[in-house]
This record gives sequence, structure tokens and C-alpha cells, in this order.
Amino acid sequence: QVQLVESGGGLVQAGDSLRLSCVASGRTFSGYVMGWFRQAPGKEREFVAAIPLSAARTHYADSVKGRFTISGDNAKNTVYLQMNSLKPEDTAVYYCASGYSGNYRYTPTVADFGSWGQGTQVTVSS
Repeated sequence: QVQLVESGGGLVQAGDSLRLSCVASGRTFSGYVMGWFRQAPGKEREFVAAIPLSAARTHYADSVKGRFTISGDNAKNTVYLQMNSLKPEDTAVYYCASGYSGNYRYTPTVADFGSWGQGTQVTVSS
């Protein structure tokens, strides 16, 4: 079982940047797919980005392409989400996910992941 702890959220203004971190413990995630999702109040949890830590290909939601970058550091068991040019519509609780069991040819979904962190709040003011 992997334990995931997110950090780095906060309150920022539109146009600002934030970097989220997710540290995994309990089991190495080298070779696994790691993902970031977000959930705004009253909305379903949605995919943001994913990275297979043993390969280079990444997936991004259309809404964040060109603004967000996902990366990983196997040595630190950490995955990052660099978020630039933040918009008010990016406001949500951001969750890190692991335990992937989907087909990486397709955009990952909530159902593809078995382990989740507790989330970190990102609030973007206009």
C-alpha cells in the first residue's frame, strides 16, 4: 500500500504560479503511473495530468495544457505539478493518485487509480 501526501497548495491571484508536491511512502512507485486530479465544489473529480515514471510520455487535460507541467523524481519518491498562469477556474482540491491499473494509451480516469492522497486546496482569486 502506498501512502501519498500532497503539499504546496494555497491562495494566489490569477496569473500566479504554484508547485504542488506529492510524496509517496510505504512502497516505491518507480515504474508506476502517477496522476493529479482535482475536484471543485459541487463537481466531480477530474483528471489533470499523469506521468509514467519509467517513461517520458505524459497526459494532460485540455484545460491545463501549456500551463501545467507534471514531473517526477524517483530518488525522492515525489511527483510534482507545476501550475503557471493560474485561472479562477483552477480553484479546487488537488489530489495525487497512484496504483494505476488502466491502459495508458488512453487518458487516465479516476477509476484507473487505487490510492489517493488527502488533497491540497488551491484557490485562485480574480
